[in-house]
Amino acid sequence: MSRPPDAATPDPRVAAAFRRRRIGVGVALVVFLGGLGAAGVTGWRWYTAPTCQATASGSTFAFSPEQTQNAATIAAVAIKRGLPARAITIALATALQESDLRNIDHGDRDSVGLFQQRPSQGWGSAEQILDPVYSAGAFYDELIKVDNYAERPITEVAQAVQRSAYPSAYADHEQQGRALASTLAGHSPAGLACRLADPATPGDARALSADLRAQLGEVATTQEADGGTRVIVHTSSSTRAWTVAEWAMAQADGRGITTIDVADRRWTRGSGGGALTWASTSAEASGTTVVITID
Repeated sequence: MSRPPDAATPDPRVAAAFRRRRIGVGVALVVFLGGLGAAGVTGWRWYTAPTCQATASGSTFAFSPEQTQNAATIAAVAIKRGLPARAITIALATALQESDLRNIDHGDRDSVGLFQQRPSQGWGSAEQILDPVYSAGAFYDELIKVDNYAERPITEVAQAVQRSAYPSAYADHEQQGRALASTLAGHSPAGLACRLADPATPGDARALSADLRAQLGEVATTQEADGGTRVIVHTSSSTRAWTVAEWAMAQADGRGITTIDVADRRWTRGSGGGALTWASTSAEASGTTVVITID
């Protein structure tokens, strides 16, 4: 007869099972903690990543600095031509659908650019279309030919210009386009703000002034001051001042812009959540003058 196992000596099978369970728990804990760490990193990157927000009529939409800069160029071309905000909304919704507001050098067949215009369809050369000012101008050239474009549904109007295979998709971006158009046209003061990292390279006040004149038709003066160079723009109205201020906001990422002042509001560059708002200031600034400070 075999002797029963000694109570002080554990069954090898039980000990092995216990070790497997312990190892399994340890692996699960490592995976769990790793997941928490990854989530924390992802959350932190989301909170600090460069981004812009456009707020109008109670709705807020997020865009990358690249998208925002392209949107500002599209809006500026319309504003300089004296076109209504509705034209900007239509153009921005179209560009959001066609390229996600990115100036890409590829697309369906020979389509390129913000509006995915095709050289083979007479929109111009690929080099021309990849110039955002040119491509926006070409879009508006066709838009104003559409009867009653400002009153008609965006799907009809955009389709008349673009001749897309998916005309109903333009309506999906109408609210985003409207928020961007309202802020960039100066109708929603302080509605556009960007959270940005510190400037990677020094800004160029002369280049910014030249682009202000080319895109918006505004003449700027420069002034050296503590903390950088000021680009000063005197405009004709408060709406026009906010148009300039929000255009500058959209340019801020790659231009070394650190602050923008208009009326009693100031935007200060930063990587925290505070940069997504315009702070109230006690400065007695004119409601028609914009002061852009470049590092």
